Amino acid sequence: MKLIILDRDGVINADSDQFIKSPDEWKPIPGSLEAIARLNQWGWRVVVASNQSGVGRGLFGMDTLNAINDKMVRSLAQAGGRLDAIFFCPHAADSTCDCRKPKSGLFQQIAERFNADLTGVPCVGDSLRDLQAGVSMGCEPYLVLTGKGMKTREDPELPPGTKIFPDLDAVAAALTA
Repeated sequence: MKLIILDRDGVINADSDQFIKSPDEWKPIPGSLEAIARLNQWGWRVVVASNQSGVGRGLFGMDTLNAINDKMVRSLAQAGGRLDAIFFCPHAADSTCDCRKPKSGLFQQIAERFNADLTGVPCVGDSLRDLQAGVSMGCEPYLVLTGKGMKTREDPELPPGTKIFPDLDAVAAALTA
């Protein structure tokens, strides 16, 4: 099984320091939906793993998060793509949960759901914590320079061997070449 794990905000859609709090605020990064569709066409199972601390902070509720994700899924379907699953951590940053990236809980859930060893599975993110969570489970780190990626590229803690791409479209092009 070919599996790829994507962060949401800053990888698939434009990010915001004020959080994406409504479906209207969710705007795809140009080429990202087509990139997922291309991955699907090449036999990749595409999964999202996303911290959504806005829920835990009370900035928006689960109904709003579901509506945002529904917009993403519908927009992706219009581009000919699909997601195999969406995993998220709803907890605030000060939580002691095990699912908030950089902890590996979301990735453990993915491994269990898909009965998969995540060693070598591409993990695409725009922030250090996205990559650290994946690397802790053996994933191969892919940094995109969208979202917080330009700043993350300069971080001295960037995992060794991280592959750097301008955006998700470039990642998909490399994986389907």
